[in-house]
Amino acid sequence: MAKMKRSKRHLKWPLTTVVGVGFGAFVAIAIGLVLGLSVTANFRNTFSLLNDKTILSTQVLETQLLTHFRSVENAVVGLKPYFDDGTLGFDDAERTLADLSIALKSNKDISTLAVTGGDGRRIGVYRAVNGKLWRIETDAPPPGMDVQELPKLTADSPPTWGQIVRYDVGLFANVSVPLVRGGEVVGILTAASSMEDLAAIVSAQDEGRDNTIFILAGDGEVIMHSDAGQLQTGGDIRDKLPARWQEAGDPVLAAMVDAERLDEFRKAADLGIDVSFVEAGGEEFIMMKAVIGGYSDKPWVIGQYYRGATVSREVKRLAGSMFVGVGALIISVLIAFWIGRRVARPLRKLAVQSERVGSLSLNEVDPLPRSRVAELDQVAVAFNSMVEGLKAMNTYVPRSLFIKLMRLGGGNAAEAREAELTILFTDIVGFTALSEQKSAEETARLLNDHFAILVEAVEGEGGTVDKFLGDGMLAFWGAPDARPDHAEAAVKTARRIAVAFHKANETAAAEGRPQMRLRIGIHTGLAVVGNVGALDRWNYTVVGDTVNAAERLQTLGKEVEGEPEVTILASSNTVRQIPSERHLRPVGEHLLRGRSGAMEVFVLDPFPVAGAGEDQAQSVPVTAAE
Repeated sequence: MAKMKRSKRHLKWPLTTVVGVGFGAFVAIAIGLVLGLSVTANFRNTFSLLNDKTILSTQVLETQLLTHFRSVENAVVGLKPYFDDGTLGFDDAERTLADLSIALKSNKDISTLAVTGGDGRRIGVYRAVNGKLWRIETDAPPPGMDVQELPKLTADSPPTWGQIVRYDVGLFANVSVPLVRGGEVVGILTAASSMEDLAAIVSAQDEGRDNTIFILAGDGEVIMHSDAGQLQTGGDIRDKLPARWQEAGDPVLAAMVDAERLDEFRKAADLGIDVSFVEAGGEEFIMMKAVIGGYSDKPWVIGQYYRGATVSREVKRLAGSMFVGVGALIISVLIAFWIGRRVARPLRKLAVQSERVGSLSLNEVDPLPRSRVAELDQVAVAFNSMVEGLKAMNTYVPRSLFIKLMRLGGGNAAEAREAELTILFTDIVGFTALSEQKSAEETARLLNDHFAILVEAVEGEGGTVDKFLGDGMLAFWGAPDARPDHAEAAVKTARRIAVAFHKANETAAAEGRPQMRLRIGIHTGLAVVGNVGALDRWNYTVVGDTVNAAERLQTLGKEVEGEPEVTILASSNTVRQIPSERHLRPVGEHLLRGRSGAMEVFVLDPFPVAGAGEDQAQSVPVTAAE
């Protein structure tokens, strides 16, 4: 009897044992094989990848410079016809200065616009670092801006870049076009761009402490250096720039004279990018340089260098991974030799599909095939049913919320509680009237495209979309996962929405469709968040006065003067939590419908200019309270 019990007990466990051991063996084999193959491939492709990175990083920097200077060049090309036909010129200097000021304000890439007559007269406008506009006149140039010699142009001369000009206030690249009347050159129109404007471009390309980007002018002067304040080899050269590369104080640049070209980077060399090995200060560096022309009277050199250790570390890591992979492969084969062929295939499919389910990529999940093994068949049926149920649920529950609740523990995370949140409310201006002119399908498509913009922005800043209300959306930050920067995240989201909304309007205008306007309200305060409902009808949502206040702020946006494309109103509660925010404007206290006390309100600039101060905010005042 005892033997029969042991036999029955044994019959209950074989498949569980097989599945457990088989799955472990498959994972070990898969990891070992994939790791071994990837390490082998990476050893073979290391220099190919470095070639691609070299080419990409250099071309991205060159493209950024091209975009910047093309904007400067387009300014003078666009203004030239107005001088050629006499609309602008010295005859009406006040109007000319006014129009040049408008052009300068509309193009942040330009520091100076000036026109020089054949008789030597000169008028123009210069924007100082603090944003102040100075008028340029022959007898009274702005502080630190002495008159410089201009290039010699003929009536047929294209936009011509001159030499880098040094003033007391900095370095400037400049481009000029001839002003022609009756076939004769009567003057020159010049636009200049401060090299300080390139600092953001260079800084954006710098990948961190082991990477340095630099630009050399045609005469070998270092005019831009991403690590001027803290060199990789130590030291500070900010006060020495601009200076020739041998004398700037950067040991790596000074060692370029002894650089050894690396022949492994043939692909980069074919595209005009020189990659070499440099030794400086007892360290090894990989340097890449490319010559670009068109922004001065002489070509520039753009380049960057990396610590050689970053490459050697990668090689050592790959070698270690190879040995780990080989060991895992041997162990896996020994463990799963006799069971792998029987159970590895269905379990492999289960592992792949389970990984997709774990990331909620449900549309990529393939149904598991039926199996002749009863237990595996039951797993397949249950798995396929589970996926179908998750697909149905995921249609109505935001994936980001679902993932957060799964990560935080489901029921406990969803339990209703009071928390400090930041609420964001949006609404399309005049959408009802707009939808009356469209079919149901067109209206639905327009809303779906708009909501896609909103959802992408909210989830991109870690927020939660609560619900869609007609053509509006309610989103919040601070739950279910607590975060101290929920107010800042909401403001960033509003501006991401503004940028994407503007691009959508540009597309609509290009296609002949009507453009829309958007209002956004943001408020921070205590609210109840969690499961609200009864029986089997529950919603994870947020309720309370904070939600109502955000909606009222959005409605208050109606009172903003003019017809801004995007209006963002935020309460003082939100603004106080972002002390670094400068792109805003107070509009006083307002009584919001349904609230007893007045609320201090701010208009946020939806498209802030990088580095601009509070005095440069582009917001408009609210003229009346609701």
